[in-house]
Amino acid sequence: MAVDGTQGVGGGSSTYGSSNAAQKKATLNYDNFLQLLVAQMKNQDPTDPMDASEQMSQLASFSQVEQTIQTNSKLDTLLTSSSLTQASSYVGKYMTSADGKTTGQVESVKVYSDGLVATLKNGDKVLVQAGISISDTAPTNAPSDDTDES
Repeated sequence: MAVDGTQGVGGGSSTYGSSNAAQKKATLNYDNFLQLLVAQMKNQDPTDPMDASEQMSQLASFSQVEQTIQTNSKLDTLLTSSSLTQASSYVGKYMTSADGKTTGQVESVKVYSDGLVATLKNGDKVLVQAGISISDTAPTNAPSDDTDES
């Protein structure tokens, strides 16, 4: 069974990689916020101090953003895992493209960040999308992949 890992179409990065970058950027912003908060507390006017509830509200907002980014990262990992499981289930099955022009047995499946592409034993490629047909046995009108044209 040949199932390739996730990658962006055209060699770009996977969704999971971009989530990590977003998480690092948010963490940097969160750290910057804490530094600004400490600096603000050090330099505030003692006769007119900053409202403590406002500080807590700002801190909670940034904490919530950080948690949301971590949740998105975990969801991206789950979606990638689901795509790999789905891709592996296609190998060995017979697939017909949505337009009905391409038919054959699936040899391998590539998982991209925006979808799946199945490679058939005859070398043709089929985009896994709505309208494709998948079966355990060869369609009756499809040419067999095992015939030799001598």
